[in-house]
Amino acid sequence: MAQQRFVATKEHRRFIEFADAVRRQHTIGICYGQAGIGKTLSATRYANWHKAQTLLEEWGPREDSDFQIYAALARKRTVFFTPGVLTTPRQVQQDLADLAARVSICIDQHLETLGKLTGPPRMRLKNIDLLIVDESERLGPSALEYLRDQHDRTNMGLVLIGMPGIEKQFSRYPQLYSRVGFAHEYRPLAEVERRFGLERRWHKLGHTLDPDDFTDAQALAAIARVTHGNFRLVDRLFTQMERIMKINELHTITDDVVEAARSTLVIGI
Repeated sequence: MAQQRFVATKEHRRFIEFADAVRRQHTIGICYGQAGIGKTLSATRYANWHKAQTLLEEWGPREDSDFQIYAALARKRTVFFTPGVLTTPRQVQQDLADLAARVSICIDQHLETLGKLTGPPRMRLKNIDLLIVDESERLGPSALEYLRDQHDRTNMGLVLIGMPGIEKQFSRYPQLYSRVGFAHEYRPLAEVERRFGLERRWHKLGHTLDPDDFTDAQALAAIARVTHGNFRLVDRLFTQMERIMKINELHTITDDVVEAARSTLVIGI
């Protein structure tokens, strides 16, 4: 899957404040919002997972450049985890233990470089201040109880990310829900942010967005109508628009181009 372009929106900054609060207060936070609006991108950026994921998955010989990744992981002390659709509680436990151990080793490597590592290397969740679980509605009662138990035992912050309604779903588990300190709604792009992002997309296609130009205004309106501020859908739409313009040797972004791109997509919103 191609990596989506990242824009530091107001919602992303609100997510940072939310995650920092959960980590600082060692509590549990729930983040919910519609699909495709940027929850996962914000979470991976917060944890510096976009830098570290390949290194953590491959876990091969180290290179000098990897120390920059160790430092990034040490700054946030956060593990980002996405459970599989059919993952069992035992698999969740094992996968989290492996991830936490690898992140902890990386943090120890950074501390050793700074001369701040004392005693034997710490493993498992000892170096981790925050665990972010994406697609958390996939977790069953046993897996949620395991996460709640780890939160209690380690005093580690826990963020559960999912679709609208997970806050009600988790309310059925009183032991977990009584520990929830924050509930954060991740909202779609606002008009100003959408305009800012679209200006960058226009520029990437070799054009300058002029809202006072009727053709550009029509195209903007068409994009707003199609995407409703959905970050993922904006990205998919522009990928198709770029392809259509290249095939047809077009040099202007019009509402016809937007509609042609929309017709190639399966839109579920």
